[in-house]
Amino acid sequence: MKGFIDDANYSVGLLDEGTNLGDVIDNYVYEHTLTGKNAFFVGDLGKIVKKHSQWQNVVAQIKPFYTVKCNSAPAVLEILAALGTGFACSSKNEMALVQELGVSPENIIYTSPCKQVSQIKYAAKVGINIMTCDNEIELKKIARNHPNAKVLLHIATEDDIGGEDSNMKFGTTLKNCRHLLECAKELDVQIIGVKFHVSSACKEYQVYVHALSDARCVFDMAGEFGFTMNMLDIGGGFTGTEIQLEEVNHVISPLLDVYFPEGSGIQIISEPGSYYVSSAFTLAVNIIAKKVVENDKLSSGVEKNGSNEPAFVYYMNDGVYGSFASKLSEDLNTIPEVHKKHKEDEPLFTSSLWGPSCDELDQIVESCLLPELNVGDWLIFDNMGADSFHEPSAFNDFQRPAIYYMMSFSDWYEMQDAGITSDAMMKNFFFAPSCIQLSQEDSFSTEA
Repeated sequence: MKGFIDDANYSVGLLDEGTNLGDVIDNYVYEHTLTGKNAFFVGDLGKIVKKHSQWQNVVAQIKPFYTVKCNSAPAVLEILAALGTGFACSSKNEMALVQELGVSPENIIYTSPCKQVSQIKYAAKVGINIMTCDNEIELKKIARNHPNAKVLLHIATEDDIGGEDSNMKFGTTLKNCRHLLECAKELDVQIIGVKFHVSSACKEYQVYVHALSDARCVFDMAGEFGFTMNMLDIGGGFTGTEIQLEEVNHVISPLLDVYFPEGSGIQIISEPGSYYVSSAFTLAVNIIAKKVVENDKLSSGVEKNGSNEPAFVYYMNDGVYGSFASKLSEDLNTIPEVHKKHKEDEPLFTSSLWGPSCDELDQIVESCLLPELNVGDWLIFDNMGADSFHEPSAFNDFQRPAIYYMMSFSDWYEMQDAGITSDAMMKNFFFAPSCIQLSQEDSFSTEA
């Protein structure tokens, strides 16, 4: 049941009752130990279904437009299309991927803040009209190359968290919006709404209060210029936990009722990315090299035990030039778990985890406590579904990890109850009765 990121066809193992994610990982660890010990992913598509149900239960008034660059695996896009989400695309390739699934142009937004002219022309050609813009130069490019464009003005927020500075780079000020509206009027560009984004690192939900107030001001401003405003995009920044989603909803729901009430003709949308996919993917990596160092060399982040015990540096067969690419710009949001069985009282040693490149940037975990591992042992990283599927570096013939998809029967039945079947949108889904010891040739279509 092998599947790769760019496969047109892939299989999804339906898990028998009593079989869980751990059993699937055990099976493929055993298989990869025999065949080359390459890193691999296990994707639980049922978790994506659950995340969508959670979204519908908590913020049903907000339509999700999934951020494709977060994870563009065909199985992910296909199941989200079947669930009825829209898609936020940042490139021509992403727009093409989504359109191949039969998603209508009205359910696609072109969100790149720095658009290539050729890609604006492509969007115009295929009928993708909704796009974001935050400056005059981009507005002029859109005016010259997309006569039917419908633009969302991207405004900055007061989110100044140091860990994520996207709002310091993108988003115009409230003061500059009037100038952009004047330019749009002169250029005959249609402004239809406002977008803002609050980063997932922001814990101060008061930022949403100011952002929604600013958005309302822009709507009123646009009305003075004769624009018909009908869309508000509150961006992404959703971590995936139900608690955070409920907390955000608790803040924004009463404000939406005041500023953008139901019946006003204004559609509220959002751009969740990691919310949907982060918890759905688990990565297994193999230890390919090991060295012993003095304990004080790896003291950062781990309390010293005052003994002369050694510390260990482990090198894995995946790193920042592969599945851990996001580690270059943000902290790792997962804790490594040792796959092999070990005793509860087994001693733990200060350890550091590195990718295979031997590059000083290729440090995955600076310091953690692990039992002593050997070359050939496996480590498991959960919550690896977001920003882990970029084209890998050619360094050392790095192989793209295989992806094995699974879903429990209960999740599959939940999808069927919702009216979603393989012949609706999921034309590439091939289901198998169990993904344990299953080969690609054994898979079969549910239409059979």
